Amino acid sequence: MQAPLFTNDATVLGLLTVILGAVFFSTQSNHPVFRKFYSVVPAILLCYFLPSLLNTLGVIDGDHSQLYFVASRYLLPTTLVLFVISVDIRQILRLGPKALILFFTGTFGVVIGGPIALLVISWVSPELIGNNGPDAVWRGMTTVAGSWIGGGANQAAMKEIYAVGNDVFSAWVAVDVIVANLWMAVLLTLAAKSKGIDRRNGADTTAIVQLQESIAKYQAENARIPTLNDVMIIVAVGFGVTGLSHFCADLIAPYLQENYPGLARFSLHSRFFWMVVIASTIGIALSFTRARHLEAAGASRLGSAMLYILVATIGTHMNLMAIFETPIYFVIGFIWMFCHAGLMLLMAKLLRAPLFFMAVGSQANVGGAASAPVVAAAFHPALAPVGILLAVLGYAVGTYMAWICGQLLIVIN
Repeated sequence: MQAPLFTNDATVLGLLTVILGAVFFSTQSNHPVFRKFYSVVPAILLCYFLPSLLNTLGVIDGDHSQLYFVASRYLLPTTLVLFVISVDIRQILRLGPKALILFFTGTFGVVIGGPIALLVISWVSPELIGNNGPDAVWRGMTTVAGSWIGGGANQAAMKEIYAVGNDVFSAWVAVDVIVANLWMAVLLTLAAKSKGIDRRNGADTTAIVQLQESIAKYQAENARIPTLNDVMIIVAVGFGVTGLSHFCADLIAPYLQENYPGLARFSLHSRFFWMVVIASTIGIALSFTRARHLEAAGASRLGSAMLYILVATIGTHMNLMAIFETPIYFVIGFIWMFCHAGLMLLMAKLLRAPLFFMAVGSQANVGGAASAPVVAAAFHPALAPVGILLAVLGYAVGTYMAWICGQLLIVIN
């Protein structure tokens, strides 16, 4: 394999930030070409796809870069804190049960989508079934189910539970990443058009609009030009909570691993799980204190800047050329995702639910805590906590639901 053009993470980070700056600079242009382009393609999608293009072309190598690890472990929890610090929890609760209904619809779609996809492909390629060895297709699919309902910890649990071979596991990791990321791109595109879609579907967006208006009103009434003191306090709160969440996660996760091994099924042995939960919880607690006023100085704007860096680093992990290495697996993956997406869209239509609930409910399953807040914030930063809460729920049910999916796959096999 040819070495990437840029291997120094500092250089790659500089390249990614230049791309982000160029995208945002072009969105401010009055040139008709840019205005027409951005009326169709949302800016956040470019911030996501351009880095993936660099990875696909071999300019950079996301798999050997530490940028995503740093962004997901340091910037993500800081972003979550800065987003939720001004949230009105009472209004979040007023969003109602539709978010939960669509989340579990998405879970059900993943559970049945895998077996349906394998059954459909077996009609064309019957050699894919009947194998019960460690490299059996169905075994690898169980790890995707774990990832698409919960996250990395659930995926690892399925690898052990179903004794998945390393070769087939690696192939399905590529399917997991690329298919999930392409679906995330679709959701980000839909987010930019959500108002028109909701209007055509007759969706009741009252609670969502009220939450957005509440945040906008607070910003308008209290906004001020931030001073250096303001910026440093925002940075101190964000990264301070991030440091505390890492400290607590480093204590809690090993303790549970040693004393309560059975809790692994709930992802409670994952440091990442505890980091997200603790950072979000502290952020919500701070929203009841004077720290809430940091929003007036631009806390969520700084959080949004970190979010876009996270989005860019997520993009560096997508290599579209991997589709050609195991094409039949990707066909299964796309059929699988089609089942999940189709069921989500159908339920959203029946409930007349806002597109936001469908998008975040889906991403909370498929993407987890690292990307569900990204999709939620694409609608409005004030909605990021909904993505966080649903993603945490996905961690809790992921191993159980993926196990059920595995049992169904055994039946098909």
